[in-house]
Amino acid sequence: MTLLALAVALDLLVGDPPNRWHPVAWLGRLITVGRAWAPRAPEDLALYGTFLILIVAGLAAGVALVAQALLGELPGPAAPLAQAWLLKCSFSLRGLFTAVELVRGHLVARDLDGARRQVAWHLVSRDTTGLDQDAVASAAVESLAENLTDGVVAPLCFYVAGTALGGVAGGLALAWAYRAVNTADAMIGYRRDELEYLGRATARTDDVANYVPARLAAAALVAGAWLGRESAEGAARVLRRDGRRTESPNAGLTMAAMAGALGVTLEKHGHYHLGAGPPPDPAAIDRAMRVARGTAALCVGLAALALVACR
Repeated sequence: MTLLALAVALDLLVGDPPNRWHPVAWLGRLITVGRAWAPRAPEDLALYGTFLILIVAGLAAGVALVAQALLGELPGPAAPLAQAWLLKCSFSLRGLFTAVELVRGHLVARDLDGARRQVAWHLVSRDTTGLDQDAVASAAVESLAENLTDGVVAPLCFYVAGTALGGVAGGLALAWAYRAVNTADAMIGYRRDELEYLGRATARTDDVANYVPARLAAAALVAGAWLGRESAEGAARVLRRDGRRTESPNAGLTMAAMAGALGVTLEKHGHYHLGAGPPPDPAAIDRAMRVARGTAALCVGLAALALVACR
């Protein structure tokens, strides 16, 4: 539990390191190299993609194990601080909240182009050049809700599970194996062009890995709505009604709960329509941030309690 507390404190106080020093960026470069070496034939791509995700996730877990052992040899308080930093780099609270706040700032300043760039740079992978203000605000709230699973709850779940099975070393290994799978899914887990085959195993692995964390995150978001003085009842109702309306079996759960909590509609044209009400505006982004902070605090607290129970 001490390591988790230190990791969360480091995240909130320091944030993420520059890309050149961030292990997730290193994983991204490895995946880029793997994609460049991919064969061209569709029948070979699927098999290659399976081996690629196994290798990347295995390397991430193995390096985490080695790093944990080496960092544990540092003198005095340097050892737990360094190990906490390793855990911290597998999740991101401050980075997520800062990115969403920057989008809100651009919208308040009526800088739509800046808001579009910010959303594209930090939050979504789709083309944002044609999005209007409502669509940009919706994308920011959607990404905030979805990333509560990918960026916070799932890494903590795998850290807790790994710690229960193999101590701190096991927790760090599983957290980084998950982070590798999720990073690969963000890069190659799409149903277009050659990625239809190359990213198939990655996308399915990510779906399985996020199945339990996404449902825990959605339930926590309902409670977070109450903590954030929004509608917990609306969050639960829209979660039940709209949570499975996205292509992903997981992404729609927290987005639907957030839409219900705020009483807004979250929409990606041609893909999904969640909730009922007006599209979000900058004030709704503020409210979403309040809900997300309550949800994150609740999830960190529950993870800490689970670690105590494991001991």
